[in-house]
Amino acid sequence: MNYDVVVIGSGPGGYVTAIRASQLGMKTAIIEKESLGGICLNWGCIPTKALLKSAQVFEYIQHASDYGITVSDAKADFDAVVKRSRGVADGMSKGIQFLMKKNKIDVIMGYGKVKAGKKVEVTDADGKISEISANHIILATGARARQLPNVPIDGEMVIEYRKAMSLDKQPKSMVVIGSGAIGVEFAYFYSTMGTKVTIVEFMPNIVPVEDTDVSKELEKIYKKKGIDILTNSSVEKVEKSGSGAKVTVKTASGEQIIECDVVLSAAGVMTNLENIGLEDVGIATDKGKVMVDDFYRTNIPGYYAIGDIVKGPSLAHVASAEGIICVEKIAGMHVEALDYGNIPGCTYCAPEIASVGMTERAAKEAGIEIKVGKFPFSASGKASAAGAKEGFVKVIFDAKYGEFLGAHMIGANVTEMIAEIVVARKLETTGHEILKAVHPHPTMSEAVMEATAAAYGEVIHL
Repeated sequence: MNYDVVVIGSGPGGYVTAIRASQLGMKTAIIEKESLGGICLNWGCIPTKALLKSAQVFEYIQHASDYGITVSDAKADFDAVVKRSRGVADGMSKGIQFLMKKNKIDVIMGYGKVKAGKKVEVTDADGKISEISANHIILATGARARQLPNVPIDGEMVIEYRKAMSLDKQPKSMVVIGSGAIGVEFAYFYSTMGTKVTIVEFMPNIVPVEDTDVSKELEKIYKKKGIDILTNSSVEKVEKSGSGAKVTVKTASGEQIIECDVVLSAAGVMTNLENIGLEDVGIATDKGKVMVDDFYRTNIPGYYAIGDIVKGPSLAHVASAEGIICVEKIAGMHVEALDYGNIPGCTYCAPEIASVGMTERAAKEAGIEIKVGKFPFSASGKASAAGAKEGFVKVIFDAKYGEFLGAHMIGANVTEMIAEIVVARKLETTGHEILKAVHPHPTMSEAVMEATAAAYGEVIHL
């Protein structure tokens, strides 16, 4: 069978790419070895948010008296929470099946491997091999949990994110290795559900890619929740101890032994590049990533790559944007290269974290004279009414021209607020224009205007 476009992988990079290709009139097929929607819909973005929502509801109930409401004998049913999460994921995967049919995209279930001559070899679940060809082949094979050499993942004593969202029973204690988005989200979930959680982070701050002020604020809040945090620390080894694990942690003050039921390895991801035919075709890679140009073309004509397997942040919305740019370029449309300096990052712990652009440290290291404004949610009327006074909005502007360099937020629902900043930066909006754009009151979002006013010495409510 011959297609205009064949996409290997059906995550948020792959399926979005396939849909856009079909919209542009190309005969399209998508190859998936497991479940439509990839990791994001089945084992990542979506089901984790369902787990986190259950934890948040449980936390609300535990603090119901703060709102003048009495609730007695509330219990968390761990099995039911996991079952709800899996149901949400299944529903989303069925939604992708519908979108494939709606857009007349052929779905080929099996393991895809590229071959020379613009061909793809597909091995199905029964081991049967077939071959298809396409004018354009797009790799969107994604990534998986990275294993630390000294802490192998065995699925029982040491687990990764997939197992963490489908455990048979809730552990009484857990050590989380790594404090990126995956680590801090699961730390919040399990801690709120009643598990004793310890986070071990190699870097000086948790959520180390975030602005330092945000990292310190989350650490303070997590410690208040009863989560133990060890920074500047590393897990040296994990040994079996009865039915659980004995974790040896190297800290600045010496070794520490932590006993727990299970260890969650959340030390990042690694790309799925093995056994997909790259070497056979001659597609160039560098440091575990496929080398591509601004429009995701590899060094071999007719072959492309997007998402986690190319340079850039491993985020679902980035993969989707890359796929759309890729196929629109194939279709001959005039498209702009993706601005990787304006990609929002969101972490869905509680409180949430959202950021875009430069951190304060990065701006200073770049030698830019800056104006920085910060507005705490403790001064926000809406946050007080909602009982969500933790966190703040921090904004950074170029002092000379007013360019919006970056924004960093921690607080309730800030992942819904960051898009304002992304659009503002895309439109080259200045600090003065943000300040003079009337924001509705009372809202959490007016903290953006207030933080901007603070940067320019005009803040009203501080």
